[in-house]
Amino acid sequence: MSTTTSNESQFARARKVIPGGVNSPVRAFGSVGGAPRFIVSAAGPHITDVEGREYVDLVASWGPAILGHAHPEVVAAVQDAASRGLSFGATTPAETELAELVVERLGGTRAQGGLVDELRLVSTGTEATMTAIRLARGFTGKPLVVKFAGHYHGHSDGLLAAAGSGVATFGLPASAGVPEPIAAQTIVLPYNDLDAARSAFAAHSGRIAAVIVEAAAANMGVLAPDPGYNAALASIAHANDALLILDEVLTGFRVAPDGYWGLEKTRSTEPYDVDLVTFGKVIGGGMPVAAVGGRSDVMEHLAPNGPVYQAGTLSGNPLAIAAGFATLRLSDKETYAQLDRASSTLQTAVSDALTEVGVAHTIQSAGNLFSVLFAPRPARDYADVQAQDAFRFPPFFHAMLERGVALPPSVYEAWFVTAAHDDRAMNQIIDALPHAARAAAETRPGS
Repeated sequence: MSTTTSNESQFARARKVIPGGVNSPVRAFGSVGGAPRFIVSAAGPHITDVEGREYVDLVASWGPAILGHAHPEVVAAVQDAASRGLSFGATTPAETELAELVVERLGGTRAQGGLVDELRLVSTGTEATMTAIRLARGFTGKPLVVKFAGHYHGHSDGLLAAAGSGVATFGLPASAGVPEPIAAQTIVLPYNDLDAARSAFAAHSGRIAAVIVEAAAANMGVLAPDPGYNAALASIAHANDALLILDEVLTGFRVAPDGYWGLEKTRSTEPYDVDLVTFGKVIGGGMPVAAVGGRSDVMEHLAPNGPVYQAGTLSGNPLAIAAGFATLRLSDKETYAQLDRASSTLQTAVSDALTEVGVAHTIQSAGNLFSVLFAPRPARDYADVQAQDAFRFPPFFHAMLERGVALPPSVYEAWFVTAAHDDRAMNQIIDALPHAARAAAETRPGS
């Protein structure tokens, strides 16, 4: 057991054996400065670092802690599964039960008006989107994929062009180590621009396998699609014998019981047709589970039934499946009502605090996901997001952190509430906001 007790010393120690001292780049506080907090425990809406300091958490493990951290029934489900073995490398009944629950939550099979017929469980969102892309190419026999600037679909080679999240934070247009011939298979378009999508299909006629899009962008801050945008993308893709891949790794089962697709279905009289969809985060309840699902004729192209290979020793790990199943089972309508109320309250409080000190801003939201854009007008694409006064975020972030509130450490990330954010937690956040707003107002570019 380590005797190191400060975040700074832990960070120095980690950097000796781990690149950058972290195992995922945004954790390094690279865009906000300072030493990251090394977390040793979490419960409900709170996390606790190595110094024993408790914070109200608005990261929520980047989404999956929808019920709050260490929910007793989720922990009990994992402990029960662990008592029977950690990993078998073999099929278990629990995998089928989780797949059935996901299909049920998404409205049943496609014939029943739902979203997916079949589901393949994997371990990470990156693995899910990588599989979806390979499957789309294998099904259509076409090489090219369309994605959108600022959208993040994991760190597989072909999808890192103009990605959001950590890549945007560090100002990298792509990643070293991605060969040009692979990058050339991805067409990057501006978001919320249907004419650009039509032009791309016209310019690459007969060669585009799929369009992949975040159901609502949540890796360049939160940026919802224009009304009808996803449906129009589906129509454009299908008119050109291509597939639509809807990435719900962040939004799935987080913004509604049936994800952002469910919100759009509720708002529209003409639900759009999705060919493949990816899930992560909530589906694993805080443990490594993700999935790709879709219509049966496409999914049946996956091995062992079809020629598109995908495998994973830890896919369907029993502990992870137990966490995901318990989380989904416990996330009822009241859970989502609590999330919506907490999110709405915080959106108003953040905006009021920034308005009070004259900081130009826009609260960007998609369901209960939201972020702060330091600009006077809403963004519609990645260029708009990049044009904001991002220099205001680091002092805002640290002022919140000093008062015991942990925000995502990048202006390009979504804020996540949980159903465990009670009055005490909410009041602590609201009380910290005026201090953070003043810090943002007082900073200057380059300071």
